Amino acid sequence: MTTDVPTEKPPRPVRLERAADLDALVSAHDLVLVDFYTKGCTLCQSIEPVLGSVHRASDAVVALINPVTDIQLVEQYNVRSVPTLLLFKDGDVVGRLAEGFQGAEQIIEFVESA
Repeated sequence: MTTDVPTEKPPRPVRLERAADLDALVSAHDLVLVDFYTKGCTLCQSIEPVLGSVHRASDAVVALINPVTDIQLVEQYNVRSVPTLLLFKDGDVVGRLAEGFQGAEQIIEFVESA
């Protein structure tokens, strides 16, 4: 992804590669849910289809990023386990879910609580 992010909600969750991509997405949208994942993580793989449902059912733009591709993200957002879901509202982190697998209903409630 480039840092030229459309202001309209994309049709599906977005895959990001760098902190600059994340910054651009968060700047372009009021509500963004970001999934920090790693390859080989079975919980991360099982939550991915759930995030597609969350993207369709909520106002949030959903993004996925592997912090290994830009290691500064681990420290910047205090990612200590995966999956870690961060909710950004108006550019600020307003929520964190880092409790393993969560179903669509729980994540939608999390997003709507912002």
